[in-house]
Amino acid sequence: MNRAILKSPVGYLEIAEENNAIIYIHFIDQYIETEENNSFYLRKCIDQLNKYFSGKLFLFDLKLNPSGTDFQKNVWKEVLKIPFGSTKTYQEIADEVGDPGAGRAVGNANSHNPIPIIIPCHRVVGANGKLTGYAGGIDKKDWLIQHELKLSNKEMQLGLF
Repeated sequence: MNRAILKSPVGYLEIAEENNAIIYIHFIDQYIETEENNSFYLRKCIDQLNKYFSGKLFLFDLKLNPSGTDFQKNVWKEVLKIPFGSTKTYQEIADEVGDPGAGRAVGNANSHNPIPIIIPCHRVVGANGKLTGYAGGIDKKDWLIQHELKLSNKEMQLGLF
């Protein structure tokens, strides 16, 4: 396993890669030393995250290998389909995985998402559009959503001229 720390607008991120796939991203409170790492795939992930944060990347192109149950993985696959700058409700995701009664289970799956930002669980909101739980904290979820909304509006405005 290869690890690196990225300082981002939402704080420090610990990123781990194994066998050319991202296995987790953790929000951490402070910088921690990691061994110098020359993993191509880890550098690719960091480059894409930096481009995302700077508004130059709207869709990640990375192999992911999150650890979870079959249900969690199905939820995360649906969450990956939510377009940049958009949101869906927990209920909409439950409907899309074929289990309309699983709104709370979708919330639970999102809370266990090991690869936040790239698997954009921040794009999943409560039934009334309200921001609800996020592993990194509601402030980070709000920042990510506002970042994407600002850029998606800018992208649409540019398309008008």
